Amino acid sequence: MRRTTIVRQAAHPAARDFARIFAWVVALIAVLALPVHDAQAQGRPRPKIIRDAEIENLLRDYARPILRVAGLAKQNVEVTIIGDRSFNAFVADGRRIFINGGALMDAETPNQIIGVLAHETGHIAGGHLARMREQIAGAQTMAIVAMLLAGAGVAAGAAAGASGSNIGSAAAGAITAPQEMIRRSLLSYQRGEESAADRSAVKYLTETQQSAKGMIETFQRFENEQLFLSQRIDPYLLNHPMARERIAALEQLAKASPYYNTKDPPALQARHDLMRAKLVGFMERPDAVYRKYPLSDKSLPAQYARAISAYRFGNVTEAVQRIDALIAAQPSNPYFQELKGQALLEAGRAGQAVEPLRKAVAMTGGNVLIRAMLGQALVQSGNPAYTDEAVRELVFATQRDPDSPEAWRSLAQAYGRKGDLANADLASAQGLMAQGEFRTGQELAARAKQRFPPNSPGWLKADDILAYKPPKPDGPQGGR
Repeated sequence: MRRTTIVRQAAHPAARDFARIFAWVVALIAVLALPVHDAQAQGRPRPKIIRDAEIENLLRDYARPILRVAGLAKQNVEVTIIGDRSFNAFVADGRRIFINGGALMDAETPNQIIGVLAHETGHIAGGHLARMREQIAGAQTMAIVAMLLAGAGVAAGAAAGASGSNIGSAAAGAITAPQEMIRRSLLSYQRGEESAADRSAVKYLTETQQSAKGMIETFQRFENEQLFLSQRIDPYLLNHPMARERIAALEQLAKASPYYNTKDPPALQARHDLMRAKLVGFMERPDAVYRKYPLSDKSLPAQYARAISAYRFGNVTEAVQRIDALIAAQPSNPYFQELKGQALLEAGRAGQAVEPLRKAVAMTGGNVLIRAMLGQALVQSGNPAYTDEAVRELVFATQRDPDSPEAWRSLAQAYGRKGDLANADLASAQGLMAQGEFRTGQELAARAKQRFPPNSPGWLKADDILAYKPPKPDGPQGGR
C-alpha cells in the first residue's frame, strides 16, 4: 500500500518536481561534503594511495615551512599521494592534504607544487571545511522552507480551483526558483573560499621567502584547459573562480612580493626531477616512459625512470644493472638502495634484497616504510637466523604505521616461525582489520585472546579488536 501511494504521488508533476529538488539537495550535500574541490572522479574506481619514502620526505620538506607560518606546525598535517593521473589536490579535514600523482608528475618545478600545498594549507588554516558544512546545513534549512512554501502555494491554487496542469507548472516554478538561488549561493560561497585560500597562499609564500610564480603557472595551465569551454561555461555555476580571474587577482599580489623572481634551490630541483621520474616509471607503461625519457637522455632522472620500468615489467637483471649504475653515480642516495632491494624482493630474490635495504635503512636514519620492507625481505628470505631481526623491524614499522596489511602479515609469519602463536594470530588479526576484513580479523583476535594470559598487553589488544564495531555496509565508511 505504501509503495503504491508513493508511485501515485510521484505521478503528479508537482510531486515529481518536489522529489527531483529533494534529490538535488541530497546530491549537493553529498558532493560539497566530499573533501574534494571538484567531482570529476565520480563514477570512476577509487584510486590507490601511493606510499613512498622518497616522495613523502620531499613533500614534507615542501610543506614544513608553509605549515609553520600558517600556525599549523603542531597539527601533524600529512600530505597523502593518490595514484591518479589528473592534476588535482584537496583537503579532507584539518590534518590531511591529498595530492594526485599526476600533479606531481606534471609540475615542472618545486615551486609549482609548493604553491598548491600553500593553497590547500589556506583552506585548513581558514577553517573552510567546517564553514562549508555550516553553509550546507543552512542550505538544507532554506531548501525545506522553500519546499514547504511551494507546497502551500500549490495547495492554495488547488483550493482556488486551478486546473491540474496549471498547478503542476506553478509548483515547478515555485520549487525550482528558490532551489536555484540556494545552489548559486553555495557555489558563490565556495568560490569565495577558493579566492581566500589563494590570498593566504601568497602570504605564506612571501613569509617563507618563496615565489608565488608557481601558483600563477599552475593557473595558466588550467586557463589553457578552460579556453575551449569558456564560451559555454556559466561562471556562476562553478565551485572555483575561472582560471583567468584567479591569475588576474593573484598577479598583482604575487609581483608585489620581493621574492617573486626567487628560484628553487638547484638541489631541491634535482630532488623534484627524480620524484617526477620515479612516478613516471611506476605509473606509466614502458612506451610512455621511453617517450618521456628516451635512451638519448642520459640524465639521472631518465636513468631512474627507465630502471624502474625495467623491473616493473619483468627484466629484473637489466633493472639491477641500471640501479647499480644509479648507485655508482650517487652512492649516498638511500632511495637507489631501496629501489634495488624492492626490485629484488618483488622478483623473489628476498635474500639478495636484505643488504641494500639494510643500507637504505641506515642511510635514512630508520625510515618506517623502508624498515617494513626490510622486515618483509628478512621473512621471505627463509633464513631462520633473520627471524629475530625481522620481528624487531616489523614491530617498529607496525607501531608507527599500523595501516599496512603487508607488514602485519610478515610479522605474523615471523612470530609463527618463533612458535609464538598468540602474537602470530594477533598480528594476522591486525592485518585483516587494516584491510577491512573485520569478521575474519575478529575471529583471529578471539583465538589470540584465548592464547594470551588474561589482562596481558596482547590480551588487551585482542579485546580491543573484538570490541570494535565495523561500519555497516550501507552506512558511512569513513576514511575519506
